[in-house]
Amino acid sequence: MPLETLHDLWVHELKDLYSAERQLVQALPKMAKAATSDELRTALENHLAETEEQASRIEQILESFGESPRGQKCAGMEGLIEEGKDFLKEDADEDVLDAGIIVNAQKVEHYEIATYGAVVEYARMMGHTEALELLEQTLQEEKNADQLLNQIAEGGINALAERDGNEEMEEEAEEGAEDSGTKARKSSSRTTGMKKSSGRSKSSKARN
Repeated sequence: MPLETLHDLWVHELKDLYSAERQLVQALPKMAKAATSDELRTALENHLAETEEQASRIEQILESFGESPRGQKCAGMEGLIEEGKDFLKEDADEDVLDAGIIVNAQKVEHYEIATYGAVVEYARMMGHTEALELLEQTLQEEKNADQLLNQIAEGGINALAERDGNEEMEEEAEEGAEDSGTKARKSSSRTTGMKKSSGRSKSSKARN
């Protein structure tokens, strides 16, 4: 469909958002399952229910304008979800994994906040009052979800991930120190042996 008016662009972005929400409905359960924090898992599961409702709102809006929500693929969300899937394959400590899940989830939220912000403004400009109310509700939910993820991260997960990293660095440092000590003892032993050998050699020459 050619984009000739602001209404055309609005419909285009709503279809894009519908595709994004439907993709998220498939992705969120996998993220929730991978999370080790109960608080994070619950937040993702709760947002799944919100996401399903958000998709239904878009469907309701588009159908009220005689438009089908289907037939368009959101490439932006597809890329973000693939990035999140790749991260879940990483060999990560539990707390680091949770911190990574949060940052990937927030990338999704920021993408949606930006797009919902645009369609809310378009609806306001065109006087689509009923659609505006539904879209503003969704936009606020996305902002709340992002804020909750921030609170979970700042409330402990990021600190735990940093602690785990510091502990690993300390362990590596201790192992390195032990290796250096072992090497130093071996070197000292060889040096002592060489001195003793040299002493015996000089003593033998003196007797001769």
